[in-house]
Amino acid sequence: MTDWLGITEKISKIGVPSTEFYLTLIKPNNSRKTFKVPVADPNRKTAYWLPRRAFVLLLCQEIEKNWQHCITVLFNTKCIEISKIAESEKLQVVADTDNNNLVKFEPDLLVGCDGFNSIVRNTLKEWDDSASDRFEMKCFPSPSAGLRYKVLSLPPNFPLDPSGKEQSKCEMAYAIRGAFRGRKQAVSLGLLPLKNPDEPRSANIITWPDHKIWELKNSQEVYDFFEKAFPQLPISQILSPEEADRFAKSEGGKFPTPQYCSRLYFVAQKQASLGMGDSINAASVVLLGDAIHCFPPDIGQGVNSALEDVFVLNQALSKSDLNLSVALPLYESWRFPDVKALIRLAQIAFPWQYNQAPLRRSLWNINFFFRLLLSRSLPYLFSPPAFFLIQNHQLSYEEILGKVQRTTQNLLVLGLMLICGFLAVVLLR
Repeated sequence: MTDWLGITEKISKIGVPSTEFYLTLIKPNNSRKTFKVPVADPNRKTAYWLPRRAFVLLLCQEIEKNWQHCITVLFNTKCIEISKIAESEKLQVVADTDNNNLVKFEPDLLVGCDGFNSIVRNTLKEWDDSASDRFEMKCFPSPSAGLRYKVLSLPPNFPLDPSGKEQSKCEMAYAIRGAFRGRKQAVSLGLLPLKNPDEPRSANIITWPDHKIWELKNSQEVYDFFEKAFPQLPISQILSPEEADRFAKSEGGKFPTPQYCSRLYFVAQKQASLGMGDSINAASVVLLGDAIHCFPPDIGQGVNSALEDVFVLNQALSKSDLNLSVALPLYESWRFPDVKALIRLAQIAFPWQYNQAPLRRSLWNINFFFRLLLSRSLPYLFSPPAFFLIQNHQLSYEEILGKVQRTTQNLLVLGLMLICGFLAVVLLR
C-alpha cells in the first residue's frame, strides 16, 4: 500500500527498520543485555517501526501536497448520525465539529473506518432487516484480551542510571524489568524504538486488571511505587511531577477481544437495479479497519491490516470501473477470508508476550523455537511460526493461517508416529 502511494521512502526516513531492531533488557540489579531481536526475517521486505502520530502526520502532509483538490480534512469532528433519505435512497451524515456546529453530508459512498465502536457499523446493524447477525461483531477468546495498559511518557535520551552516564538511545527498544513479583505487583516497562532523537519516549505498562498500578491515586503514590519497582532507574530524574500526576489520573485502556463482522458493505436496494452509469450515485457504505476486525496488539497488524483493506477496496473499484454495486460485493469476497484468518492469527500468534503467565509464556517459547527449528530443517513439511510468517508481505493472512494449521497437523502426525514407535519397541521387548 505504501509503495502504491509512493510514501515508502518517506516512511524509511521517519521509522526504524525491522532489520535493525535491537532490544536491551535491563533487570532490577541493573544487569543489561543487548541483542538483535531474532523474529525479524532478513530475507523479507523491510518493515518500519514508527509512532502512529508520525504516520498520520505523514498522510496529512501527503494530502496537503498532492490531494487538496479532492480531499478535505476536518479535524475535531465526530459523526453523530447516519440516516437514509427515503425518497432518493441516499444517505445523510450529520457530523458535530469542535465548535458545536452541525455539518451535513449526502455522500454517494460512505467509508466507515471509525474504529471498534463504529457508529457506521452499528447503524447498518439497525438497518439490517435480515434474520442474520451480519453486522454483529463475533468475538473469540485470547489470553491477552482484557489486559489493561497505561502509557508513561519519558523524556528523550532519559538516564538509565543515577549518575546520568548511561542514557537511552532513541533507536533502541527496551524491556525494563521490575523488582516486584506476583501477579498483582510484577511490572515491566516496554519501549519501542524511535527515529527522532528529540521525541519523548512512551513506556507501555501492561498488566492484569487487578494489578496494583490501578490503585495509584496521586503523583506521590506513583513515585513511591515506581521507585521501589525499578531500583535500577533514577525515577525522580526521568519522571516529572506533571507526568506522575497525569499517569495517576489516567484510566488507561483495555485490550479488546479478537472479533470481526461478516458483512463488510451495504448497498441501497434501489442501486442494485441501476445501470453502470448511475450506480455510483446511489447510497453505498463500506467498512474498513477496526470497524470490521479488532484484536489485541500482539501481532502488530492493526495499521497494516487496515491499509490492506484500503488496498483491496481500491482493487475492487478498479476491477469494476467504479460500479459500487459490483465493487463492494467483490471487496467483501476478496477480503473476508483474510479477515477471518487475521482474527484467528491474533488468537494464536503471540498472546503470551506480556508475561501475564510466565509458565505459559515459557511453553509458548518452546513451541515457537521448535517450529522455527523444524521449518529450517524440513521446510517442505513444516512452516515457520505464525509470528514469523506475518512479516512476509507476499502471503495473505489466509495463506499464513493455512501454513500454520498444516504444520500443526504434521506435528500431530509426527507425535503420533513417535508414540506408536515407542509403544512398538516396548511391546516387542
